[in-house]
Amino acid sequence: MREETQEQPAPLRSGLTTGSCATATSLAAARLLLTGECHDAVSITLPKGKVVQMRLEFCRRNDQGAEAGTLKDAGDDPDVTHGALLYTQVRLLAEPGIRFVAGKGVGTVTRPGLVLAVGEPAINPVPRRMISEHLQQLASDCAYAGGFEVTVNVRDGEQLALKTMNPRLGILGGLSILGTSGIVRPFSCSAYIASIHQGIDVAHTNGYTHIAACTGNASEDTIRRVYGLPEIALIEMGDFVGAVLKHLRKVPVAQVTLCGGFGKISKLAAGHMDLHSRHSSINLPQLAGWAADIGADPALQTAIVAANTSQQALALAHAQGIALGDAVCDHALAFARSVVPAQVRMEVIAIDRQGGIVGRAGTL
Repeated sequence: MREETQEQPAPLRSGLTTGSCATATSLAAARLLLTGECHDAVSITLPKGKVVQMRLEFCRRNDQGAEAGTLKDAGDDPDVTHGALLYTQVRLLAEPGIRFVAGKGVGTVTRPGLVLAVGEPAINPVPRRMISEHLQQLASDCAYAGGFEVTVNVRDGEQLALKTMNPRLGILGGLSILGTSGIVRPFSCSAYIASIHQGIDVAHTNGYTHIAACTGNASEDTIRRVYGLPEIALIEMGDFVGAVLKHLRKVPVAQVTLCGGFGKISKLAAGHMDLHSRHSSINLPQLAGWAADIGADPALQTAIVAANTSQQALALAHAQGIALGDAVCDHALAFARSVVPAQVRMEVIAIDRQGGIVGRAGTL
């Protein structure tokens, strides 16, 4: 378990990506093979030129060549891989070039639609480039004309991957080695957003014309009940509805259903792209105004403004025959359509805590 954060506000600490970890450990293992040098830390250059030093847990020879390991430090970001041991085995090859292999706890791509081809280890392009550049520079410095086989491993990566969207994306056997800048920004959730984009890409590439972006398990269960969509067509967007809407500009899927709890859909209706409580809140006066537009009397409007929760506001409206759920979905749909290309047919569904549909707008 990670330590609790301090009560006193403090600057959030950045971390380093799994791609940076793989680069550092690859370089350390290869350097041991070519020079015999072994240190307790290694320096690498990140894509934008920053040099960072990473501590090594071990650096040693083995039967196949050499291996080095480091603990993934995600800083203050709530990353599933924080604290995981990432280690890389390097073997020298007679032919020049670099061959990447998915080791223990690193996944393999099994579905088209990702940036990597089917059958490739799930080591993304930027980490591959980082590793290649560092090993090529080392080879040049050592006048080495051969190549390298790089096998990246993550201890317990198979289990950690079950907490990510990798299985749904068709990345099986473990985690993905990620990173575009080499740095993990606290609460940027870049890996989560990348998984949302990948999920849309994979569904579209595999011919699915109807996808559903859902905020959580309850909304996914509702979509399964209503449409029977398979896992590959269900996009777990969490609070990041903006990541879905913006990506649909690049990948205009024919039909899209947005489904979430009434409170979160009301935030979308108010024009929020991030539905987390850190970045948006439920606007009860606005709900009262929308209720007034469809016939709520002043007493009901006052009661909605004074409600403790959005669910209570919804229940008050429902008790008086005011279809506030549908009205909120109408506004959410209008906002979504302002972002998404016109050719994408859209629908918005709001649910209660039991998964029952309490509002709906749009037709597919």
